[in-house]
Amino acid sequence: MLTLTNVQIVYDNTIEAVREASLALGPQQIVALLGANGAGKSTTLKAISGVLYPEDGEVKGGQITFEGQPLAGMTPDRIVRAGIVMVPEGRRLFDQLTVEENLLMGGYTRSVAESRLGLERVYATFPRLTPKRAIVSGYLSGGEQQMVAIGRALMSAPKLLMLDEPTLGLAPQICDEIFTIVTRLCRQDGVSILLVEQNAQMALSIADTGYIMENGRVVLDGPADKMLRNEDVREFYLGFGEGGSRKNMRDVKHYKRRKRWLS
Repeated sequence: MLTLTNVQIVYDNTIEAVREASLALGPQQIVALLGANGAGKSTTLKAISGVLYPEDGEVKGGQITFEGQPLAGMTPDRIVRAGIVMVPEGRRLFDQLTVEENLLMGGYTRSVAESRLGLERVYATFPRLTPKRAIVSGYLSGGEQQMVAIGRALMSAPKLLMLDEPTLGLAPQICDEIFTIVTRLCRQDGVSILLVEQNAQMALSIADTGYIMENGRVVLDGPADKMLRNEDVREFYLGFGEGGSRKNMRDVKHYKRRKRWLS
């Protein structure tokens, strides 16, 4: 469905943010893309969405294809129409617009009838938004704003939904609710999910496949359940060392010096 092959992304023609990154995502799959801040995860999502240009970023090498068609040269609106939608980090709602107005902005590529059906789908997916449809989104809680952001993306009926840190800054109970909904969108509604998430254990617990990026490169990938048992993943991303003892952050930072996954 989605394939990245040896992708290189450069900013300002000088800074290599992603190098030779490859990954694949199939229909009705959840793929978790993990890594520390600055590893290249968000840049990868922006490249797929075609929105690197505001930051002077460019795909310099490799290929990104979706359903067999290359995305190179496609405008962001054409990529949305092809079925790929991203929910960016930080939600980025129109704070002065109501919940429903924000949702309708997500359906700009759809007809009026399709937008009405989209609203029904979003309110069914996020019932707590129904009584707040006329409330200005800036007054919502962080969790409710994240639901609006995901709902806005669903308005275009995506085949592939890309989520960039969907649980950032949210309470654990809300995180659980968001991940339950994301899982249902894939397993029941057939939407493929590419998930960038700092909570590695939660992400891998719902994913089919995981990829770990470091310094712009994919350094480890495999079935999510296997990665949850991987000693290095447990130590440096789940916070457990040998024997299940929790390590402190100073111990975890030792990872930066070991580089055991790099060739």
